[in-house]
Amino acid sequence: MKIKSTSIENSIEQTRLILEQLYKEEQIQKEFIEPVHPSFQKSAPNLVHYRALRRIDITGLQKKLGNLGLSRIARSEPHVVASLQNCRDILKALIKDKSKDERHRRISIKRARKALNTHTKDLLGYRSKGRRVRIMVTLPSQAAYDYELVHGLIESGMNTARINCAHDGPEEWKKMIDHVSLAGKRLRKNCKISMDLAGPKIRTGAIEPGPKVRRFRPVRNDYGQVIEPAVIVFTTVLNKGIENELPVDESWLKNLKAGDTITFTDARDKQRSFAVKEAAAGQRVIAHALETSYLQTGTELTVQNTNQISHVGDLPPIEQSLLLKVGDELRITKDPIPGRPIQYDEEGQAIENAFISCTSQEVFNDVKEGQKILFDDGKITGLIKSVEPGQILVEILHAKSTGSSLKADKGINLPETDLKISGLTDKDREDLKFVVRYADVINFSFVNSAEDVRELLEELKKLDAVNKMGIILKIETQSAFNNLTSILLEGMKNYPLGVMIARGDLAIESGWENMARIQQEILSLCHAGHIPVVWATQVLETLAKKGIPSRSEITDAATSLNAECVMLNKGQYIHQAIELLDYILKSLNQYRDQNVKLSPVMEEASTVSRRMESVVVDPDL
Repeated sequence: MKIKSTSIENSIEQTRLILEQLYKEEQIQKEFIEPVHPSFQKSAPNLVHYRALRRIDITGLQKKLGNLGLSRIARSEPHVVASLQNCRDILKALIKDKSKDERHRRISIKRARKALNTHTKDLLGYRSKGRRVRIMVTLPSQAAYDYELVHGLIESGMNTARINCAHDGPEEWKKMIDHVSLAGKRLRKNCKISMDLAGPKIRTGAIEPGPKVRRFRPVRNDYGQVIEPAVIVFTTVLNKGIENELPVDESWLKNLKAGDTITFTDARDKQRSFAVKEAAAGQRVIAHALETSYLQTGTELTVQNTNQISHVGDLPPIEQSLLLKVGDELRITKDPIPGRPIQYDEEGQAIENAFISCTSQEVFNDVKEGQKILFDDGKITGLIKSVEPGQILVEILHAKSTGSSLKADKGINLPETDLKISGLTDKDREDLKFVVRYADVINFSFVNSAEDVRELLEELKKLDAVNKMGIILKIETQSAFNNLTSILLEGMKNYPLGVMIARGDLAIESGWENMARIQQEILSLCHAGHIPVVWATQVLETLAKKGIPSRSEITDAATSLNAECVMLNKGQYIHQAIELLDYILKSLNQYRDQNVKLSPVMEEASTVSRRMESVVVDPDL
């Protein structure tokens, strides 16, 4: 093939101009580069170079290089200047151009790879044999009381145990950490502890409680015949989360025996009975029912043919929700008034909108008319129609065809709102005292700007913990993605540092259609700064919860090989999920360096979202 020297000369000149632009950007960002930790002294300039490179469309140059059989500098993130200089030198050699160019000393390709490996080890500990990617697992509350559970997690391949400060408390956290420490010693494995600060999550407030009643319904076949009775457990104290228990007097419970029949009038004034099947003196008593029954607090229970009477003790109220349909209006209040569904008159006409409070007071100062609002992981979408002192009126745009239920304590996302909410709450500051004492890594939630990171570093400084423990910045909002370069530069003042791609909230904020692109861009930016990435949210979720993975989950788990760590959430089958992920990561380890891509201009999340506004995802799917 005859080489056109003019085309090559043009490519050399283009490379030279790109390098000049990168050096110029480095000087502009000097005040943000210089304060970083010594371990990031070469990483920070490279991050700035890469971000500057991505403001230039280099696809034309990449295609020319590819036609010559040369590297397309598609994997240059960790060593931008070195890759461009090498490319320039090779192009000049092709046309026998012996002129000398100044070769700026920046991080080399070999040292860049070593830097990421070192930073990953310092943040997340040693890798497991046979795989480069670490596995982080969220500990359930049970881990505080079940040592064998924790032992099994580490034995299956867990490298980092994650504790979420939004749940449980210091007593339970300490027990979990002690179990991890003990299991690590016994298995001779060093498992790191990372703790999530809860952050200022915006959620729906309380809803008026429902009646204190429980329903017991037998299972019937298509002919209405009972094939499985309803099971009722009589006890003196209710266990949280168990729905088929009824609290009764202890003395009455002690006298029950197998074969007894318990009669009562249920909440609908229907005569019903339970048959006692198992009874142990003073312990739980199990009874069966062949008819549907509704029992409420105070229901009188009588043992048939005796004068033994008891009453159902205090039952928790039924959790209520607001049923919202497309076109409905929802009022969000600043005052913490328990929410209420739409109120109708006798003719079925709506006379009062549904309303619910919001846990964040600051939201009411920042939202504007015409902005989108999403509820419960995007299951319900609305448009803000008006903003008044103390309340927001929302029109529901998307919900299930039959209506979607909105419960208390569900997430609210405002992707188009510039929220002035601090990344640290009072609870976070209090929890941080425990975290810096017992954990290896802080997972920092709700990072939106460099100012949020600065606030965390100031708090760590007060606790004498700067550079003494790792920080993982959770990228879960559109603002965080758009401000990622400045966020990383600020975070680089602490060592070690990592980033978690919190794909759940991030997908809601930036649009599901943009998620594949955005997670790739975050990976690229972080690797340009030699910052390890945690791939999080719903990895092998179906397997962890139901025992069988979906096909798409396997593909997603394989894609996570682009990161340095993968996070699994808790579930009944979490051990199987860890073992499968461990196998996938080990078997695909050799394919890690086969990803080749082009590099168009990097866009902000909101830019692409506007292009896709006409695309509506059916919430029923």
